[in-house]
Order: sequence, then C-alpha cells, then structure tokens
Amino acid sequence: MSEEKYEVNVRPEKVTVVEEMKEKLGYQGVVLVTFNRLDVKNATLLRRKFLAHGVEYKVIKNTLTRIAANDLGITGLDDLLQGTNGLAVCKDDPVAPAAALKEFLAETKSEAVVVKAGLLDGKVIDAKGVQALADLPSREQLLGMVAATLQAPIAGLARALNANIQKFAYAIEAVRKQKESA
Repeated sequence: MSEEKYEVNVRPEKVTVVEEMKEKLGYQGVVLVTFNRLDVKNATLLRRKFLAHGVEYKVIKNTLTRIAANDLGITGLDDLLQGTNGLAVCKDDPVAPAAALKEFLAETKSEAVVVKAGLLDGKVIDAKGVQALADLPSREQLLGMVAATLQAPIAGLARALNANIQKFAYAIEAVRKQKESA
C-alpha cells in the first residue's frame, strides 16, 4: 500500500500516535508479539519481565504502526500486523526485549504470547532471528567478557614478573646464607 493512501486516512488526532510509533520503531531493540488468551497473571508477569530488562511494552494499533513503518521505509511488517499485537521496545539494548520474552516463555510455557518478528537496524527479522538475539549475552555480560579478556594478559604479566622477583629474592637469600656459612 502506498504511503500517500495512509497519509490521507490519518486523522489529525492520530498523527501524534504515528509519530510516537515512528520513534519506537527506531529504537535499538524492537520485537513484535501477538497475544491471545493472555490471562491477568501472565500479563502481569510479562510486564514485570519487561520492566526488569528496561523494556517498554505497548499494545499497538496495527494500521497506525503500518503507517509509521512505511514512513520509516521499513518493509516486511504489513503481513504481520494482523490480529492483537504488542510491541516490546528498548532504546539502548537490542537484546533486552528478546531476552525478556525468552525468560517469560521459558518460565510460563505459555502459548498465549508468540513472537512474530523483530527489527534490527531498521530491517525486519523473523522469530528465529529474535530467538538468536535472545541467546546473545546482555550488554553488561559482553562488557564483562571484554574486560576479562583485556585483564587476562595484564594479570599474567603481573604473575610472571612477581615470579621472577620471587626467584631473584630466593637467589639472593641463598647467596647470603652461603656467605654466612663460609
């Protein structure tokens, strides 16, 4: 569908919703989910998981989301924007929404929430791509791994230098004892 058709159909009061949706679709982490028969208990748990990961979750209007995606040049969402959908977004962490959903689905074994797609660098990725993203370590874990990798050679050098100093000290002590006994 053409962009002009959407612009003609957008009522003035809906323009702010489209603008907000455009902003959210531009975030680092974006996952589109559909939910059916999600009970209050699981809905609350899902929102808590999202909150713990710093993810914003919102039930969306398909038509307005489609307009926002088309305005941003994002293709491939039109067929997915059917039925009851929600958008999980995180401004700074591309992995956070996928990780929160993975935790929720593993904990509840619920079939009420289904991952449809995600966005990565403005490109639509399928549910398998979102799962692969969820399997990645978090940003903090990656930074910890990098720090450990950078620290390992320095720690090894410190141990090696300490061992050489220790050997030198033992040699001096041995010479001292030898001179005392002579």
